[in-house]
Amino acid sequence: MRHDKILKRLLGAAPALLLGGCNAVLLNPSGDVALQQRNLIYTATGLMLIVILPVIVATILFAWRYRAANRKARHDPDWDHSTRLELVIWSVPLMIIIALGSITWVSTHLLDPYRPLSRISADKPLAAHVEPLTVEVVALDWKWLFIYPEYGFATVNELAAPVDRPIRFKITASSVMNSFFIPALAGQIYAMPGMQTMLHAVINAPGDYEGMSANYSGAGFSGMHFRFHGLDQAGFDQWVARIRAAGGVLDRAAYLALERPSENDPVRRWAAVDPDLYRLILNRCVRPGSTCMSDLVQPMEK
Repeated sequence: MRHDKILKRLLGAAPALLLGGCNAVLLNPSGDVALQQRNLIYTATGLMLIVILPVIVATILFAWRYRAANRKARHDPDWDHSTRLELVIWSVPLMIIIALGSITWVSTHLLDPYRPLSRISADKPLAAHVEPLTVEVVALDWKWLFIYPEYGFATVNELAAPVDRPIRFKITASSVMNSFFIPALAGQIYAMPGMQTMLHAVINAPGDYEGMSANYSGAGFSGMHFRFHGLDQAGFDQWVARIRAAGGVLDRAAYLALERPSENDPVRRWAAVDPDLYRLILNRCVRPGSTCMSDLVQPMEK
């Protein structure tokens, strides 16, 4: 009896558990890029179900119709070919592959993370005079450093942007390869030492969103989380004012101390930052006396 009660409770909870994932952030994003990526998943899934669902239904029907107990089912051991069936078997998957290939080709170029945005949302094109907000991202062990060159300040594990303003992320890492990921905003982008990747995105709704590392990078990986605040312009201006009021300067010496491995770091803010810091991090020459990678590259002869 006890086992029956437990089974009934589990069966009763099953719909809630299944529906609990319906509001998953990847399927309900707040940024236009992530929304387009979500729609691409829906489209690809729908096209594949054109084959999958009929196969599942046919499998069930064939198993039922030609079961051993059904003596009325027609038995035709000499059947070996049907032109109509062959056309369906080969033409439908071929058309689906062509459709998926075309959609993937177009979407790969339209959703290229290096490509500047051409719209804010599906019904709102990007105005010609709007400049993107540039954020320089550095994956450290094990925290995230965000530098705002337009405002001249920096933060750790805290990121904010105005709603409906394009964001241009420049991304690198201090030591090992990592991955920058805000599910509500856009897909993940790798961060690699000595290299720069880019991501263009926009947040369309105010909110407090989760950011994370999506690539295992060592002992403190599980604590590499940060908050991304989508704010209206007034709220963003207030956030900028709080950063400026925090005081402190993130110069080369302060960065070298920050760069040391640490886990589960709290939010930190600096009202000023060395304007050349990101370039030095990217070229791996923050430490005085070290040679920048850009200086090691010889210019090509004409």
